[in-house]
Amino acid sequence: MFTSNVDGQFQQAGWDSDRIVECHGSIHFLQCLVRCSDAIWPADDVTVEVDAETCRAKGELPTCPGCGLLARPNVLMFGDAGWLPGRTDDQERRYAAWRNGLPREALTAVELGAGTAIATVRRECERRADRLVRINPRDAAVPAGGVALKCGALDALDRLDAALRELERV
Repeated sequence: MFTSNVDGQFQQAGWDSDRIVECHGSIHFLQCLVRCSDAIWPADDVTVEVDAETCRAKGELPTCPGCGLLARPNVLMFGDAGWLPGRTDDQERRYAAWRNGLPREALTAVELGAGTAIATVRRECERRADRLVRINPRDAAVPAGGVALKCGALDALDRLDAALRELERV
């Protein structure tokens, strides 16, 4: 699974963490705001309450165990020179090893809802996949040889599942 989602939804849905690349990081991990080290640690016990009126955090904010200064989510933001990519780099190495072990012309990417504004997932699918199925209700255009499904992800996956089940009966 190659995702730009930072919310950990694939892990919550049961995906093995070792089989996921979170190319923009994860809100479930923290790093030092001032990068006192390259440490990235789980945010398991961190909850930040937000004041609905002011949109400001209330109470204690997480701190770096190394220097005691403020911690931040290990998420790549726009123009973010402070993001520590170590965890994502490890994920990408596992992904590359898996990908390199595939037979030639064996990778079909099913891309769900990846937009054009931040096209990290789209570029990865176009660069790596031998066959591309792009599912997107607004931006479904694909390079030559790809399949574009201009609909929502759940609808498309339900229809693909039904078609595959029908093929199994034949």
